[in-house]
Amino acid sequence: MTIPYPVRCLASGAVGATVLTVIHEKARRAHPDAPRMDLVGMRALRQVLRALGQRVPPRAQVHRLALAGDLIANSIYYAAVPASTTTATWVRGALLGAVAGVGALTLPSQIWLGDPPKSDRPTNQAMTVAWYVVGALAAAAAATAMRPRRRPAGFRTDMIRA
Repeated sequence: MTIPYPVRCLASGAVGATVLTVIHEKARRAHPDAPRMDLVGMRALRQVLRALGQRVPPRAQVHRLALAGDLIANSIYYAAVPASTTTATWVRGALLGAVAGVGALTLPSQIWLGDPPKSDRPTNQAMTVAWYVVGALAAAAAATAMRPRRRPAGFRTDMIRA
């Protein structure tokens, strides 16, 4: 069965986003200097709710909503990883992951969300970029696994007996 290209893109993007979110969530519980992009997402959500004149829910609910928003946004972003060849998919994954990691460190302050917590520390910066690359490479692995398989030269389906 061949998976349609748009479905393959979205599914592989969801795999990458899930891997990234799991890494972030596990690390924030285990490492005091772990990147906290969840806090940036919570800031963004609170700002949007206030701008819309809506009540800001309790912290735990804001956290869950921010994680859901991260999963959706990162799934859409990582959906750009699949390319026309396997090699191009892996290269695109590595590049998009690196760009996302650098963007996660630099963009929040540019859009009035403040700097991510502890993002001035080199270990935090390295973890941030590395984790976004890992998420993108997970998307590349999923996209590669879902690629249609080419038949070997000379393969004839009319020679197969039921």
